[in-house]
Amino acid sequence: MPSQPGPAGGSSGEAAVRSETVINVIQGDFAISDRDGDVLVTLLGSCVATCLFDPVARVGGLNHFLLPAGSDNPRQSVRYGAHAMELLINGLLRRGANRHRLKGKLFGGARMVDGLSDIGAANSLFARDFLAKEGIECVGSSLGGVQARKIRFVPTTGAARQMLVERQAVEAVERAPRRPRPPPEDDITLF
Repeated sequence: MPSQPGPAGGSSGEAAVRSETVINVIQGDFAISDRDGDVLVTLLGSCVATCLFDPVARVGGLNHFLLPAGSDNPRQSVRYGAHAMELLINGLLRRGANRHRLKGKLFGGARMVDGLSDIGAANSLFARDFLAKEGIECVGSSLGGVQARKIRFVPTTGAARQMLVERQAVEAVERAPRRPRPPPEDDITLF
Protein backbone atom coordinates (compact mmCIF):
# COMPACT_ATOMS: atom_id res chain seq x y z
CA MET A 1 0.00 0.00 0.00
CA PRO A 2 1.52 3.40 -0.96
CA SER A 3 2.24 5.91 1.81
CA GLN A 4 -0.36 8.63 2.30
CA PRO A 5 0.66 12.29 2.11
CA GLY A 6 0.80 14.02 5.47
CA PRO A 7 -0.72 17.42 6.27
CA ALA A 8 2.24 19.32 4.79
CA GLY A 9 2.24 17.28 1.57
CA GLY A 10 5.00 14.96 2.81
CA SER A 11 4.87 11.30 3.72
CA SER A 12 2.97 10.10 6.75
CA GLY A 13 6.17 8.43 7.85
CA GLU A 14 5.29 4.93 6.62
CA ALA A 15 7.58 3.44 4.01
CA ALA A 16 5.99 3.06 0.62
CA VAL A 17 5.29 -0.55 -0.32
CA ARG A 18 5.33 -1.25 -4.04
CA SER A 19 2.67 -3.45 -5.48
CA GLU A 20 4.00 -6.50 -7.22
CA THR A 21 2.50 -8.66 -9.95
CA VAL A 22 3.80 -12.22 -9.84
CA ILE A 23 3.89 -14.05 -13.17
CA ASN A 24 4.42 -17.81 -12.82
CA VAL A 25 6.39 -19.40 -15.62
CA ILE A 26 5.71 -23.12 -15.92
CA GLN A 27 7.77 -25.83 -17.62
CA GLY A 28 8.11 -25.30 -21.34
CA ASP A 29 6.98 -21.69 -21.16
CA PHE A 30 8.45 -18.18 -21.04
CA ALA A 31 7.38 -14.66 -20.07
CA ILE A 32 8.61 -11.17 -20.96
CA SER A 33 7.86 -7.87 -19.27
CA ASP A 34 8.85 -4.23 -19.30
CA ARG A 35 6.49 -3.23 -16.48
CA ASP A 36 7.80 -2.06 -13.13
CA GLY A 37 6.45 -4.27 -10.38
CA ASP A 38 6.33 -7.48 -12.44
CA VAL A 39 8.21 -10.43 -10.98
CA LEU A 40 8.71 -13.63 -12.99
CA VAL A 41 8.73 -16.76 -10.83
CA THR A 42 9.53 -20.38 -11.62
CA LEU A 43 10.33 -23.61 -9.79
CA LEU A 44 13.25 -25.70 -11.10
CA GLY A 45 14.68 -29.15 -10.63
CA SER A 46 16.71 -30.50 -13.55
CA CYS A 47 15.17 -27.87 -15.84
CA VAL A 48 17.01 -24.62 -16.52
CA ALA A 49 15.66 -21.08 -16.46
CA THR A 50 17.41 -18.44 -18.51
CA CYS A 51 16.83 -14.88 -17.36
CA LEU A 52 17.71 -12.32 -20.04
CA PHE A 53 17.43 -8.54 -19.72
CA ASP A 54 18.42 -5.29 -21.37
CA PRO A 55 19.33 -2.87 -18.56
CA VAL A 56 18.91 0.21 -20.78
CA ALA A 57 15.54 -0.66 -22.34
CA ARG A 58 14.45 -2.08 -18.94
CA VAL A 59 12.90 -5.19 -20.46
CA GLY A 60 13.58 -8.79 -19.55
CA GLY A 61 12.24 -12.28 -19.67
CA LEU A 62 12.62 -15.79 -18.34
CA ASN A 63 12.23 -19.18 -20.00
CA HIS A 64 11.94 -22.62 -18.39
CA PHE A 65 13.10 -25.50 -20.57
CA LEU A 66 13.12 -29.22 -19.86
CA LEU A 67 15.65 -30.64 -22.33
CA PRO A 68 18.51 -29.17 -24.39
CA ALA A 69 17.35 -30.20 -27.87
CA GLY A 70 14.66 -32.26 -29.52
CA SER A 71 11.44 -32.22 -31.46
CA ASP A 72 10.58 -30.13 -34.52
CA ASN A 73 6.92 -30.34 -33.53
CA PRO A 74 5.87 -26.72 -32.71
CA ARG A 75 3.65 -27.85 -29.82
CA GLN A 76 6.50 -29.73 -28.15
CA SER A 77 9.45 -27.59 -29.19
CA VAL A 78 8.95 -25.02 -26.40
CA ARG A 79 10.10 -27.74 -24.01
CA TYR A 80 13.56 -27.68 -25.59
CA GLY A 81 16.34 -25.22 -24.90
CA ALA A 82 17.18 -24.17 -28.46
CA HIS A 83 13.60 -23.21 -29.27
CA ALA A 84 12.98 -21.68 -25.83
CA MET A 85 16.02 -19.42 -26.27
CA GLU A 86 14.93 -18.29 -29.73
CA LEU A 87 11.44 -17.44 -28.47
CA LEU A 88 12.81 -15.49 -25.51
CA ILE A 89 15.36 -13.49 -27.51
CA ASN A 90 12.94 -12.69 -30.33
CA GLY A 91 10.28 -11.63 -27.82
CA LEU A 92 12.75 -9.32 -26.08
CA LEU A 93 13.80 -7.76 -29.39
CA ARG A 94 10.15 -7.13 -30.30
CA ARG A 95 9.72 -5.35 -26.94
CA GLY A 96 12.61 -2.97 -27.59
CA ALA A 97 15.67 -4.80 -26.26
CA ASN A 98 18.98 -4.38 -28.07
CA ARG A 99 20.62 -7.74 -28.69
CA HIS A 100 24.12 -6.38 -27.92
CA ARG A 101 23.03 -5.15 -24.49
CA LEU A 102 21.40 -8.40 -23.36
CA LYS A 103 22.72 -9.88 -20.12
CA GLY A 104 21.92 -13.36 -18.85
CA LYS A 105 21.53 -15.29 -15.61
CA LEU A 106 21.14 -19.07 -15.47
CA PHE A 107 19.52 -21.22 -12.79
CA GLY A 108 18.63 -24.87 -12.25
CA GLY A 109 20.11 -27.99 -13.77
CA ALA A 110 20.08 -30.02 -10.55
CA ARG A 111 20.55 -33.77 -10.50
CA MET A 112 17.13 -34.75 -9.21
CA VAL A 113 17.14 -38.54 -9.73
CA ASP A 114 20.11 -40.70 -8.79
CA GLY A 115 20.99 -43.55 -11.09
CA LEU A 116 19.57 -41.98 -14.27
CA SER A 117 21.29 -39.81 -16.85
CA ASP A 118 22.10 -36.33 -15.54
CA ILE A 119 19.70 -34.23 -17.64
CA GLY A 120 20.37 -31.25 -15.36
CA ALA A 121 24.05 -31.24 -16.37
CA ALA A 122 23.10 -31.46 -20.06
CA ASN A 123 20.65 -28.55 -19.68
CA SER A 124 23.26 -26.47 -17.85
CA LEU A 125 25.92 -27.13 -20.47
CA PHE A 126 23.51 -26.24 -23.27
CA ALA A 127 22.51 -22.93 -21.60
CA ARG A 128 26.10 -21.85 -20.92
CA ASP A 129 27.20 -22.76 -24.45
CA PHE A 130 24.21 -21.01 -26.03
CA LEU A 131 24.92 -17.71 -24.28
CA ALA A 132 28.63 -17.92 -25.12
CA LYS A 133 28.01 -18.71 -28.80
CA GLU A 134 25.49 -15.86 -29.08
CA GLY A 135 27.81 -13.36 -27.35
CA ILE A 136 25.40 -12.78 -24.46
CA GLU A 137 27.27 -12.06 -21.25
CA CYS A 138 26.32 -14.37 -18.39
CA VAL A 139 26.46 -12.13 -15.31
CA GLY A 140 25.34 -14.76 -12.82
CA SER A 141 24.45 -18.40 -12.47
CA SER A 142 23.57 -21.14 -10.04
CA LEU A 143 23.59 -24.45 -11.88
CA GLY A 144 23.94 -28.08 -10.85
CA GLY A 145 23.90 -29.61 -7.41
CA VAL A 146 21.04 -31.74 -6.08
CA GLN A 147 18.77 -29.02 -4.70
CA ALA A 148 15.61 -27.67 -6.32
CA ARG A 149 15.29 -23.90 -6.68
CA LYS A 150 12.60 -21.26 -6.77
CA ILE A 151 13.61 -18.24 -8.83
CA ARG A 152 12.22 -14.69 -8.60
CA PHE A 153 13.37 -12.44 -11.44
CA VAL A 154 12.64 -8.73 -11.87
CA PRO A 155 12.74 -8.23 -15.65
CA THR A 156 13.14 -4.45 -15.65
CA THR A 157 16.26 -4.47 -13.46
CA GLY A 158 17.71 -7.96 -13.94
CA ALA A 159 17.63 -8.61 -10.19
CA ALA A 160 17.22 -12.30 -9.38
CA ARG A 161 16.72 -14.18 -6.15
CA GLN A 162 17.13 -17.90 -5.66
CA MET A 163 15.54 -19.86 -2.83
CA LEU A 164 16.37 -23.53 -2.28
CA VAL A 165 13.30 -25.75 -1.88
CA GLU A 166 12.54 -29.34 -0.99
CA ARG A 167 12.68 -31.87 -3.80
CA GLN A 168 9.05 -32.89 -3.21
CA ALA A 169 7.82 -29.41 -4.21
CA VAL A 170 9.38 -29.74 -7.65
CA GLU A 171 8.26 -33.34 -8.10
CA ALA A 172 4.64 -32.26 -7.50
CA VAL A 173 4.93 -29.47 -10.09
CA GLU A 174 6.57 -31.79 -12.62
CA ARG A 175 3.63 -34.23 -12.36
CA ALA A 176 1.01 -31.48 -12.79
CA PRO A 177 -0.69 -31.32 -16.20
CA ARG A 178 0.76 -28.71 -18.53
CA ARG A 179 -1.34 -26.31 -20.54
CA PRO A 180 -0.52 -26.43 -24.23
CA ARG A 181 1.05 -23.32 -25.76
CA PRO A 182 -0.23 -22.32 -29.20
CA PRO A 183 2.21 -22.87 -32.07
CA PRO A 184 4.70 -20.00 -32.41
CA GLU A 185 4.27 -17.23 -34.94
CA ASP A 186 6.10 -17.47 -38.25
CA ASP A 187 8.29 -14.43 -37.57
CA ILE A 188 10.91 -16.20 -35.47
CA THR A 189 14.50 -15.40 -36.33
CA LEU A 190 16.87 -18.30 -35.76
CA PHE A 191 20.17 -17.48 -34.08
